[in-house]
Amino acid sequence: MSNEENPLIAARKAKLAALVEAGVNPYPNDFKPTDPLGRIREQHGATSDADTLAAVTVRCAGRIMLLRNFGKLTFATLTDESGKIQIAVQRDEVGETLYREVFRKIEVGDFLGVEGHLFRTQTEELTVRVNRFQLLSKAVRPLPEKWHGLEDVEARYRQRYVDLIVNPEVRAVFRTRSRLIHLIRSFMEERGFLEVETPMMHPIPGGAVARPFVTHHNALNRSLFLRIAPELYLKRLIVGGFEKVFEINRNFRNEGLSVRHNPEFTMMEFYQAYADYRELMDLTETLITRLVQEIHGTLVITHQGRTIDFTPPWPRLTPAEALVQYAGVDPALVGDRACLEALAGQHHLKIHPDLGKLQLELFEALVESQLIRPTFIVDYPVSASPLSRRSDRNPEIAERFELFIGGWEIANAFSELNDPADQADRFRAQVAAKDRGDLEAMHFDADYIQALEYGMPPTAGEGIGIDRLTMLLTDSGAIRDVILFPVLRS
Repeated sequence: MSNEENPLIAARKAKLAALVEAGVNPYPNDFKPTDPLGRIREQHGATSDADTLAAVTVRCAGRIMLLRNFGKLTFATLTDESGKIQIAVQRDEVGETLYREVFRKIEVGDFLGVEGHLFRTQTEELTVRVNRFQLLSKAVRPLPEKWHGLEDVEARYRQRYVDLIVNPEVRAVFRTRSRLIHLIRSFMEERGFLEVETPMMHPIPGGAVARPFVTHHNALNRSLFLRIAPELYLKRLIVGGFEKVFEINRNFRNEGLSVRHNPEFTMMEFYQAYADYRELMDLTETLITRLVQEIHGTLVITHQGRTIDFTPPWPRLTPAEALVQYAGVDPALVGDRACLEALAGQHHLKIHPDLGKLQLELFEALVESQLIRPTFIVDYPVSASPLSRRSDRNPEIAERFELFIGGWEIANAFSELNDPADQADRFRAQVAAKDRGDLEAMHFDADYIQALEYGMPPTAGEGIGIDRLTMLLTDSGAIRDVILFPVLRS
């Protein structure tokens, strides 16, 4: 709080004290509004006949966002979650004492309940002529006059409650996010998927290649890990006999902050028995095109100044094919190690001994940001896919895809590895990598291997990033814009 704000807060507290001294309860809870402001406008916004409006009585409440005083008459703008409306408070209508001793101590930011009837002003503004009012909550901090213009934009995220008060477009983003999740849930349930909940604290972190957060359970005197992914628990449910499951919930990864990364984020993961990754590509394409159409009414949208066309079918490319198409690599040399190492050296990239990982390193650096139109990148190297099933066509390739839209990874999916011996070998390889210093490598999950030994049917699974998808569909440029309370630096 700056020094300039202190006198304003002191003045508000003085008015609060005066109200209390006058016998006014500044925080009552006995006024029950019956007319949302948006509904008043919806029902009567087109009505112009004065007698018809005068016959309409309303009882509404909201936060005062604007006050204009003309002596014996004050106009104010009330807002609630549904909309806003103008009110007119006349001294002669509500009584001189109440007007002077109570209403004139009400300020922008306070909550007010009013009763009255409708009329139109000389400027044709639909207005409530107030005959009774009640202060519902006194705000002792003034709202900022300029919020979007703050040089320290993180202040908006730190005080999200203020951001939501003064910026209706921010509230609209989170309404869209809520609708998006509802649409996803309905889509999955229509197709017979069962929504489930799996643990948020794991004895062994798994299901993704990421560094976990560690906590401690005092009663058990043991370390636990905030989950990096629900994958291994959801696949245990497939082992147990559920054939279609999904979960929409938080994951936690102990990684840095960026416009696309927050340590706490929301994913939908789902698993389907007797399906493969090709079927999940079809399902994902259908799901996302439906979401875009429902929210925007069109399959062509604009995100951060770029046009994205979601019209299916979407391209399906291998990492090598993407390097040829987007990075200009010679098709005859895309599998040549010397050529790729030289290209990696030009761009100061890590030189992987594994050819597949080398291709992926180049793909991430040279191609990923160019994938604006929805594009499936398919058939990743097994070495980079420790939980994916090997392709029957090529044992070095995993039946895996990632979906990129707007230059971002939106989804990751694969035909699941259900061979317990193969999975155990890959866990051992991950443990070896961890022993060599890879902090993101997986642990050996013996219980999961035991679950696979009971038999898991052929299965495909996928994770979709809800935050990034929301960013695309709300024209947001940073993940913090679509998370109500993001993690911020001190």
